[in-house]
Amino acid sequence: NMTHEIERKFLIKELPEDLHHYPSTEIIQGYLVISSDGTEVRLRKKGSRYFQTVKSGSGLLRGEAEVELSQDQFEKLWLMTEGKRIEKIRYEIAYSGTTIELDVFSGMLQGLVVAEVEFVSIKQANLFIPPNWFGIEVTEDERYKNRNLALRGI
Repeated sequence: NMTHEIERKFLIKELPEDLHHYPSTEIIQGYLVISSDGTEVRLRKKGSRYFQTVKSGSGLLRGEAEVELSQDQFEKLWLMTEGKRIEKIRYEIAYSGTTIELDVFSGMLQGLVVAEVEFVSIKQANLFIPPNWFGIEVTEDERYKNRNLALRGI
């Protein structure tokens, strides 16, 4: 059951002052498969829930299929992600009819902060005006794909 996501990604110049007021979730994710055509198989623990996700394609529009795993299934597969992992806290900030997912990385990516904004259409994505605390857009920059950060760091 493959869906498509339309998403733009930005580096962040400065954190919003009231960040602690927004809902946040601790996320750890690791990669089982990262192929040269952009396909990836990812494990993610988000709060107390566990997921396996397959993503395909690159850029603004990507295919995505996700299944929820048990803790036991997750832990068996997690061992295979050694050396291909990231940790972050995700804040969800309502903004201009969308939600900004602000990721504050820790571990080897300490200091990196990025925002992803998901849209219902390419038109909505193209009309989006980022808040002034956003920095440069990195939607098409392969260095900032989570899979590449997990493999190589910044």
